Amino acid sequence: MIRAIDVVIAVGVTGALSLTVGLGQDVAMVGPLGYVLPAVSGLMLVWRRRAPVPVLIATGLCAVAYQGIGVDVPAVAYLFAVYSAVRAGHRVTTIVASVVMLASLPVAALLSGTPDAAGAFARARGALEIAWLVAAGAAGEALRQAERRADEAERTREETARRRADEERLHIARELHDSLTHQISIIKVQAEVAVHVANRRGEPVPESLMAIRVAGREAARELRSTLEVLRDDATSPPRGMDDLPDLVERTSAMGFVTALSIDGDRARLSAMVDRAVYRIVQESLTNIGRHAGAAVASVHVDCGPHTVTVRVDDDGVADVDDPPVPGTGLLGMRERVSALGGRLITEPRSGGGYTVLARLPVGEEP
Repeated sequence: MIRAIDVVIAVGVTGALSLTVGLGQDVAMVGPLGYVLPAVSGLMLVWRRRAPVPVLIATGLCAVAYQGIGVDVPAVAYLFAVYSAVRAGHRVTTIVASVVMLASLPVAALLSGTPDAAGAFARARGALEIAWLVAAGAAGEALRQAERRADEAERTREETARRRADEERLHIARELHDSLTHQISIIKVQAEVAVHVANRRGEPVPESLMAIRVAGREAARELRSTLEVLRDDATSPPRGMDDLPDLVERTSAMGFVTALSIDGDRARLSAMVDRAVYRIVQESLTNIGRHAGAAVASVHVDCGPHTVTVRVDDDGVADVDDPPVPGTGLLGMRERVSALGGRLITEPRSGGGYTVLARLPVGEEP
């Protein structure tokens, strides 16, 4: 698309060159071509943005041509073409074209055959001084760099905004997974147990209980679908090892007994590691209640001088020959441990049951 400013510049340069030719040249000597060539070079500036290199070459050829027929006027159009070509990033091409033109102008003036060919030769050597070319090129390069920096700044702002949005999205997903999943699992398991007990006793199951069971199943399914989209990898909420006893007590409602033991000095743990320990235990117990069919689970946390070890065992139905496929919870747990520079092992045991073992660096002292 041709801009209005380019049309104005082209018309202005064309008018200036035509006026210069009319005032400073012998009309009978230069003939119509002496007016046409400068005018053409000026009008070509209309396309200087869309085709900077062709316009550069064309204006340079016009300048050499009208110098060769004895028209001694500055190649103003070529300076605009130099600016546009450098701004578009064609620096090497512009330098080569300018060197060729600077060498051709004096030769064209000398061969023009005009009575003052020697004077034209001398003026042609200074008609496009290197300083003017450097100035035009420098202006184009300066604007190109400014536009590049502006584009880079805009791209950086967009990336920063996108990263912040991703972090917020992941933080919300982590909150949903770490807290809501646990509570929904307890509701669903309790409703399933209540319905099962009522059926075994031959008692009618209340409609409200059936509704709770259906809602629990649907809520768990919807939450899993949401977490598939919102993969959790954000900062943990402020819960830590001090909340483990309460967590273990709540999981007893899921149908299995959990023993908790904590050894070592937890005061050395960083806040992030302290929270990660809580989330690892929470996710492990939630998975036991949902999938393991276990009667007993044990949680042991050992806070060593350099490493904290978290181990969660259960006596569920996991089989070494048919290990379960890791779900969203285990993937999020692994990502959390890896982000802290730790290591996570999750596997069935040969004697039956499942083990979650995480080793985390203690981190900086609080």
